[in-house]
Amino acid sequence: MKKEEKTNVCRVLDAKKISYVLHTYEQDPSMSGEEIAKILGEDPDKVFKTLVTQGKSGAYYVFVVPVKGELDLKKAAKASGEKAISMIKQKDLLPLTGYVHGGCSPIGMKKPFQTFLHETAANYGHIFVSAGKLGFQIELSPTDLMEVIKGETADIVLDPRDCPGGPKSSLHYAV
Repeated sequence: MKKEEKTNVCRVLDAKKISYVLHTYEQDPSMSGEEIAKILGEDPDKVFKTLVTQGKSGAYYVFVVPVKGELDLKKAAKASGEKAISMIKQKDLLPLTGYVHGGCSPIGMKKPFQTFLHETAANYGHIFVSAGKLGFQIELSPTDLMEVIKGETADIVLDPRDCPGGPKSSLHYAV
């Protein structure tokens, strides 16, 4: 385990007096979200990744989905009221959010963006999201997460039955 240090996400949660547990681990940038869940000893359904998109209008949106799920761009567009949604380019992630690929958190981005949390998060007493740095995860209640990000829940994950060709890796790139 790494020496514990505070991330910007920790400081945001501390300021709002929200209870959380910080988990640290050695991360290889090529790790999948499911591998991170295994390291944490957690069900991958409780570990969420943060995906940043842009709507046809030019507005940016954040979607927080289970690591083994895949963002359904049509459902995402419907949830956000956009005609179409697309993933942002990886090179645009840091300048837009302040976070790097693999360490993107829905908490504490440079600017607040409309954020949607997959509806299954409500099934759990606690979930995990990135703490804003590679090798750091925050465990907190979905209710507290929603309070901090001022988000909405939505059905935004592709039904595996609709994906006969398997997961599309381009939709899995920001944890």
